[in-house]
Amino acid sequence: MQKNDSPLVKRGLILAVLIAACASTGAFAQSKNKAIDFTPGMPFSDGYVAGKTLYVAGQQGPDDKGDVTGTDITLQTTNAIAAVKKVVEKAGFQMTDIVSVTVYVTDLNDVPKMNDVYKKLMPDPKPARATVQVAGLIGGAKIEISAIAVKH
Repeated sequence: MQKNDSPLVKRGLILAVLIAACASTGAFAQSKNKAIDFTPGMPFSDGYVAGKTLYVAGQQGPDDKGDVTGTDITLQTTNAIAAVKKVVEKAGFQMTDIVSVTVYVTDLNDVPKMNDVYKKLMPDPKPARATVQVAGLIGGAKIEISAIAVKH
């Protein structure tokens, strides 16, 4: 700086440096909110990213033909976790980013078998979890899993 620079010019340079510093740290970066697998006409998305957080809608575990009837809780749990993983990865997150899970089951007697699969497929440390018995699920499913993931 030259000696004759005014205080206003100095303030302007300081402000420019501060703006550049904030921009480089992401302080002014816009949040990258986006819907994951939204189908027009449907009342929900399979997932939604808000800032560094992903909300995964309830995922069921249909078989290869898209049917859940006649499949046991073990297969439905395996497929539901695979569906959660698909949404998580499509959003650019990892399964280890999941911090909370809600498992909805239609029969609490299925929980031990569901837990066997869950323990094998969900990464350690396991996320916080609630398991809730419900009267029924869409399509006759026995299980539905929703999750929240946060980028660290």
